[in-house]
Amino acid sequence: MMPARWPKEIIIDSFAGGGGVSTGIEKATGRPVDIAINHDLVAISMHKVNHPDTFHYCENVWDVDPREAVKGRPVGLFWLSPDCKHFSKAKGGKPVEKHIRGLAWVAVRWAATVRPRVIILENVEEFKTWGPLLEGGKSDPKKKGRTFNSFVNTLKRQGYHVEWKELRACGYGAPTIRKRFFLIARCDGLPIVWPEPTHGDPESDAVKSGKLKPWRTAAEIIDWSLPCPSIFERKRPLAENTMRRIARGIQKFVIDNPRPFIIKVNHGGKDFRGQEIDSPMQTITPKNGWGVVMPFISRQFGNSVGHSVDMPLGTITAGGGGKSQLVAAFLSKYHGEKHPGDTRGQLPDEPIRTLDTSNRFSLITSHLIKLRGTCQHGQPVTEPMPTITAAGLHVGEVRAFLLKYYGTNTGQRCDEPLQTITSKHRFGLVTVHGEKYQIVDIGMRMLEPHELFAAQGFPADYVIDRDDQGKKLSKAAQVALCGNSVPPVMAEALVRANLPELCENKPIRERVMN
Repeated sequence: MMPARWPKEIIIDSFAGGGGVSTGIEKATGRPVDIAINHDLVAISMHKVNHPDTFHYCENVWDVDPREAVKGRPVGLFWLSPDCKHFSKAKGGKPVEKHIRGLAWVAVRWAATVRPRVIILENVEEFKTWGPLLEGGKSDPKKKGRTFNSFVNTLKRQGYHVEWKELRACGYGAPTIRKRFFLIARCDGLPIVWPEPTHGDPESDAVKSGKLKPWRTAAEIIDWSLPCPSIFERKRPLAENTMRRIARGIQKFVIDNPRPFIIKVNHGGKDFRGQEIDSPMQTITPKNGWGVVMPFISRQFGNSVGHSVDMPLGTITAGGGGKSQLVAAFLSKYHGEKHPGDTRGQLPDEPIRTLDTSNRFSLITSHLIKLRGTCQHGQPVTEPMPTITAAGLHVGEVRAFLLKYYGTNTGQRCDEPLQTITSKHRFGLVTVHGEKYQIVDIGMRMLEPHELFAAQGFPADYVIDRDDQGKKLSKAAQVALCGNSVPPVMAEALVRANLPELCENKPIRERVMN
């Protein structure tokens, strides 16, 4: 039985997925969504774990009878996020499935039968181009937007006022640039309200004046405690394009960047956190160690003598494992001798050995690599995350491990050409607050599901790794549900702006605790 303190109007989350919309609505209203609908069993199972008080339909949206579902109760909000892949530009010119492309028409069915007071639809920005299909399943370029206009006009004939707009999640407090199309239709005579952004570009006047908060960044969601394995010691070498992107990213975001994002390396303990280069440096541990001079990519076969890290890698061959290694002109000891002859160093013609993240290293820099799309070098972690898709793990973190550079040590100086390769002295040398550091290793790992959910703005205690029966969910399933989700902050902002009468100041979890 519905508690008396909750409004009589019910809220329905159609195409509910793993629960992004429901989470945002719950935060805005302080109550669970009444009904959630999704055809996917895995999605519904994640939704059930996190929203146990919601009534769930694991069915095709067309198989749910609106009148039977609401049981005579008035509907305050009907939210729908129909499958977007047959509108997205990421699909390219592939044929589309007509029945999936037409899922949005379910909104008209609910409008005509149970008349929700407010309807909110979320989709990709290309939703406005919804139009007829040619024979063979491709969109008719001459009739773009015709079906969309019919959809809007049909809602208007049902007595709804309709508006739409594109919004970015980073403008409302989620650390992702995700841009989406939102359509709002309401039949109660009240105006449609578009929430004002709360966050913006840190360099904008609005942020500098204090009107807006700065965008949340990718650095906030990265789990710095996770290891970032060396790209040079993988059992299976990375794809050539991936290595090219890493090389370009290192050049742009580390070597040539006057403001690289740096973090402490002794990242043990719960209080560890990164820092940006424009804040005072945190304490550098005394065990900085000595490192590599002028790292470069060296070929291990043929007549090639190697090249600098800002150049594309040569061809990666299928046999014999990784043929490109990070090599230093010399190594000097950074541990001291424990036994005679043990310098903990290595010969200058050896590939650099595995370097862990113990506190003898001074700094780590970090940036993101995108393994899909047209971006060739990734992005800094001081910007919001790129849009997370359901297709797979396509965002990785690249770390460059830095050691303090001492120009007086024995061996070749960094401001001289390498003995075997003539190269500019700046390759591999990074200046941080006037101090010189050298790149001694490069690590890369894909972001984990819990980091991606954090980037979407899900709460830290949101359950993503198991279903309502306790069965473990695969990483692929977790990522798919994350990529298909709506950032909760978007649902919260839109509901607070358009349905303030349903909202309370405290989310349900806080109310239960109090």
